[in-house]
Amino acid sequence: MKFRPSIISIAMVTLLIVLGVCTLVESPSAAPLPTPASALLINGAGATFPYPIYSKWFDAYHKLHPDMEFNYQSIGSGGGIRQVLAGTVDFGATDGPMNDDQLKQAKTNILHFPTVLGAVVPAYNIPGVNQELNFTPEALAGIFLGKITKWNDPAIAGPNKGVNLPDLDIIVVHRSDGSGTTYIWVDFLSKVSEEWKTKVGKNTSVNWPVGLGGKGNEGVAGLVKQQPGALGYVELIYAIQNNVSYGKVRNSAGVFMKASLASVTAAAAGAAKSMPDDFRVSITDAPGKAVYPISSFTWLLVPDKIDDPVKKKAIVDFLHWMLKDGQELVESLNYAKLPKEVVSKENKAISRVN
Repeated sequence: MKFRPSIISIAMVTLLIVLGVCTLVESPSAAPLPTPASALLINGAGATFPYPIYSKWFDAYHKLHPDMEFNYQSIGSGGGIRQVLAGTVDFGATDGPMNDDQLKQAKTNILHFPTVLGAVVPAYNIPGVNQELNFTPEALAGIFLGKITKWNDPAIAGPNKGVNLPDLDIIVVHRSDGSGTTYIWVDFLSKVSEEWKTKVGKNTSVNWPVGLGGKGNEGVAGLVKQQPGALGYVELIYAIQNNVSYGKVRNSAGVFMKASLASVTAAAAGAAKSMPDDFRVSITDAPGKAVYPISSFTWLLVPDKIDDPVKKKAIVDFLHWMLKDGQELVESLNYAKLPKEVVSKENKAISRVN
């Protein structure tokens, strides 16, 4: 005998289903579905010089603290300084410390926190030349002043005996944006060339006598790689990552020195013992036989007053982490660790953020 549901039973079931759906949709007492909590966002902008290590740090820190994210725009040191002064970011980043006039423009005191040490190297593309070239400070200044224009000029050929340098025009490549990498480069040139100091000087942006402009370290590295005969300046990791040749530079002791963790650390040794309280210091053309002469600290720019207590704690905690655990990640990307004396002094200075 087959089962036949009655019309009444079907109607009853249908009514119950309809009532149930209406209750779910219309009942004011129905609990809403939970939504995931949004992460705290810390915004920063500035230097391209340390971008590879900052990117690594922010990713590592987010994995430890999933409720916190960094948004860092690698736009150049000049842009980082402008944005921190305008208050449009939580922190800035620069390879050239802010000058007194810039600090006076700030609505609140801006603190400088050194993060790592790096090197700016002369990167070149000379067809048929694979050797590591030696550059004197005088030759580099002459090239960027537009006075040395050929690769086989005696000023370049002299320190590179045995290298068959071609009669090829030098295509000078520099930064087009406001840049701390530029600041480091021209700070060095201003120390070794009176003509450069007088005619061009030092800043994150200068009036270049000659050359093509590239945006960011990546832009300069890309132009050097694409242009036969090119010579530019980039942070060491960008030369390595882009497989661009780079040379040794003669230091103040007369030694042609290659950029390395050891030679950059040696450049900071003297400054570490006499670091000023505001951490603004230049270590280009530092004394010592083992020194790479175009080395520099790079800095985070942090306002000393942060109104949001949650953001303030997050930034302070990150700074402490950066000075301890973060330092263990830097050498894999060819940056040098901060000297212990600097780390100790910075840990105390973090208390100025309130």
